[in-house]
Order: sequence, then structure tokens, then C-alpha cells
Amino acid sequence: MQDSTLWGPTEIAGWQERVHALAAERDAVILAHNYQSPLIQDVAHHVGDSLALSRLAASSEASTIVFAGVHFMAETAKLLSPAKRVLIPDQAAGCSLADTITAGQLAQWKAQHPDAVVVSYVNTTAAVKALTDVCCTSSNAVEVVASIPADREILFLPDQFLGAHVRRVTGRDNIQVWLGECHVHADISPSDLIDAVTGNPDADLYVHPECGCTTSALWLAGTGRLPESRTHILSTGGMLDAARAETAGKVLVATEIGMLHQLRQANPGTVFEAVNPRAECPYMKLITPEKLEACLGEPELTRAYEVDVAPDVAAAARRAVERMIAIGQPGGGE
Repeated sequence: MQDSTLWGPTEIAGWQERVHALAAERDAVILAHNYQSPLIQDVAHHVGDSLALSRLAASSEASTIVFAGVHFMAETAKLLSPAKRVLIPDQAAGCSLADTITAGQLAQWKAQHPDAVVVSYVNTTAAVKALTDVCCTSSNAVEVVASIPADREILFLPDQFLGAHVRRVTGRDNIQVWLGECHVHADISPSDLIDAVTGNPDADLYVHPECGCTTSALWLAGTGRLPESRTHILSTGGMLDAARAETAGKVLVATEIGMLHQLRQANPGTVFEAVNPRAECPYMKLITPEKLEACLGEPELTRAYEVDVAPDVAAAARRAVERMIAIGQPGGGE
């Protein structure tokens, strides 16, 4: 097969037809995260953030879920759909943020703060979720923390920038924050942001709270260098909602560049431009068209793509996700 990076319209159409035919034959639903390449997003049955996709998978009648994302996302889909087969096109598609804390490290941290409530971002492994009291997304993290009694200490993990954002918004000083980060979002720096804003003074700004430039964005707004009305700290789902109603001619976007494809489709009349055009997740991009098609091959030959979670770990992790959902419906995930 010709390298997919060299495909023209005819090759792309043929590949899409084969993938959809295989999905129908395998009774599979294909889910693609917003940070996947445009080719993968365009062939998927559903595109979105990891938690929204996992919830879609749980409500789907398909017996097999193919998750074009990173490994913790496929695990979350398995948590919410334990009876379904979950496949990921590349088992090596990890997450630098999820990898910043292990279950062993969380157990030690909890032992140092025995009365604290553990709040874990959904961007964590199932093993970490299993030691968590309640999960959160970037869009509902403030709501989740606000639901916890003010006198209870909170261990927030693993993202330090999202944790700092939650601490700032809630005004709570009893939140201990794990010093983890997504290397892609952390590399969207304050200097990147200031340069982009200076060069585009009339643009709106969408900033993901995992970014290393979030504090700078709020500082720019607070000092008047960027109008507060045009500065938006948003999850990926929140960015899409905002894009649909956007009236600005240009929007600067601080998140992984795969998100630009969905934003441009949501509002073709606005120019969406990356604050850092090099902000690309290498793990997300491990999912290639060739691997996605191979993942949908003969069932007995695709066991290497299967994602499973031990029943005891899954039960505990599922409770942490369900507690979050009970607090409020997450409008958008990471």
C-alpha cells in the first residue's frame, strides 16, 4: 500500500470506503479524538474529547469500539463499556501527562495526606483513577472542586496548570497540586502567546487550561493588553462551542494543532491559527490510516490491539468517573 502521506483524493476515498466496510463487518464504531490527524478525524463515526467519546461508545449499539486516541482514552472507554471489545490502533500511543503519575506514587501521596480528597483529571490511567475519589475534566474541574466541603484538603492531579487554574478560580488554598504536565501544552509558552497576540491585536484567543501560557493569558487580559472579552480559557469541547458562535475574523488557538481541523469545520468564516504551530502530540499521531485499517482486520488477528482493564481496577476507577457525572454533566472533556 502506498504511504498515506502521499495519497491523493482517489486513494483517500478508497481507504475511507474500505475502513467503513470493515467497521460495518466487525460491528465497530470508530471514535477519533480532536487531536488526531484530519484523515483520521474525517473517517471516524464520531470526533470529540475523550470523555464525550467514551460516553458515546457506551450508548452505541456497536459491540466493538475502535478508539483513535491515546491509551488512557481507550481505557476510559472500556471502563464505561465493560462488555464491549475496545481496540486502539497502536498500543504505544501513550500520554506524557498521564505518565507523570503512577498508582504507586499516588498511593504514597495519599498516605502523606490521609484525610484529603483525591481529584484526578480524566487524563490518567485506570490504575490511578482506581485510587481516586472523583474525576474531573478541564471544563468541570472547578465545579467538581466546588462540590467538596471547603474545609477538606484536596489532592489535585496530575496537571499543574489546570490545578493552578482551579485554585485561582475557586480561591481555595487547601489544594495540593501534582507537578505534572502535558509536554505539548507546556511548550505553548508565554512568549509564544505574547508574540501571537502582539502580531494579531484584533484576534480572539482560545487557551486550553493545560497550557503553560494560561497564567500569561489572564495577565494580558488583566493588564488590558488583550481585552478580557476576547480571552477565553476553554476545554476542547468549549472551544468547539465557542467557535460555532464566533464572529471575530481571526482566533488564536493555544492547544494541540489537531484541534484546528474541527474548529475550521465548525466555522469556515473565521480564521483559526495556532499560537504555536509546532504543538503536535507525537503519541496522537502514532495512529495512522494504515494502522486504523489493520486494527479492523480479522478479529483473531487483531488481539494485539485490544485494551482491557482488570475487573477490580475497573470497578474502582468507574466509581470515580461516575461520581463526577453525578455532580454535573461534563459539557466538554479534556
